Amino acid sequence: MNDSHDCPDAAPDGTPAAPAAPLAGVRVLDLATLFAGPLAATMLGDFGAEVIKVEHPRKPDPSRGHGPAKDGVGLWWKLLGRNKRNLTLDLSTPGGRDVLLRLAAEADVIVENFRPGTLEKWGLGWDRLSDVNPRLVLARVTGFGQFGPYARRAGFGTLAEAMSGFAAVTGEPDGPPTLPPFGLADSVAALSTAYAVLTALHGRDRTGRGQVVDMAIIEPMLTVLGPQPIWYDQLGYVQPRTGNRSTNNAPRNTYRAADGRWLAVSTSAQSIAERVMRLVGRPELVEEPWFGTGAGRAEHADELDAAVGGWIAERDSAEVIAAFEKAEAAVAPINDVRDVLADEQYQALGSITEVEDDELGTVRMQNVLFRLSETPGAIKWAGRRHGADTDAVLAELGLSAGEIAELREGGAL
Repeated sequence: MNDSHDCPDAAPDGTPAAPAAPLAGVRVLDLATLFAGPLAATMLGDFGAEVIKVEHPRKPDPSRGHGPAKDGVGLWWKLLGRNKRNLTLDLSTPGGRDVLLRLAAEADVIVENFRPGTLEKWGLGWDRLSDVNPRLVLARVTGFGQFGPYARRAGFGTLAEAMSGFAAVTGEPDGPPTLPPFGLADSVAALSTAYAVLTALHGRDRTGRGQVVDMAIIEPMLTVLGPQPIWYDQLGYVQPRTGNRSTNNAPRNTYRAADGRWLAVSTSAQSIAERVMRLVGRPELVEEPWFGTGAGRAEHADELDAAVGGWIAERDSAEVIAAFEKAEAAVAPINDVRDVLADEQYQALGSITEVEDDELGTVRMQNVLFRLSETPGAIKWAGRRHGADTDAVLAELGLSAGEIAELREGGAL
């Protein structure tokens, strides 16, 4: 099994044991499906929270079937379901509802992404949940939030990428708005939800009471898009599509080296821009009046791109990277996943790790999101089989074998 970024296990020779994970003792019920809610729960589990994944007994989380599979085993699920125990429960049945309330009474957090009103329809709304556990934090992750004219619409990350303004500024100036080829809005919402849950838990430590987290996937994307609203509010400025260029600085683009490798260059800092132009043999441009500001350089992006792109095109990528490093300028290769796995910096950080899996053997996946020096996170196992821990979790809840069998016969499990 992996332990985060090669932090050593406690030694068996009597040396002090490693500190408990920072979220040890926090119990999370993950009722959500697909990406934003479940990924938030994964992030909590990576740092020690006990996460119980609750899936419908006959309709598993669709992420199990998303994307490529090996031998019928969904690979995305291995990442998304890591560090989670798996329980099947039909929350629309009386038996499923009763079990959920018993689990909620001992939980710290519930993460769900049903359409607003669904939990209430099942008799599992906030009033009921907080009644059985006043310290509970309920994270509700939906496309549009719990209220407003769009609240009951079907909502996915793609819609957030469109509505937030992200797609409008992404792509070439003369091309169509562009959507990302991965779950960007869901991932940003997952990070935001994990942060919100920890904030609510910290607040509970002061007040003694839990609360509801209302996370609308359309909102975190607004935050990561930066100052667009205030630009428009104060200046009437609408950010255009600029491709790989920036309206705030230049040169900033992708350039192809002589060996065919694409490289990205950034000059957000004035000093870096000056170093790049001296490196590529155009020091006279640094003396131009317009070169002194990022906006001024952006207005002359054609000239700057021609200088940088022409210089890079005459050299192999390794030579370019070495020269930029020596000049203390900023450059990076455009990696695909093969390059990422071979990259020496990612290897040094332990960003990709190996995890043992009972279905696929050893699998490689992203490590925990960050390193903590004293209480590191860990990946204990990859995503488990559907319902793998149902009997064990219910037995720990105090249900007898007969009661579990009765629930299963009645369709609750």
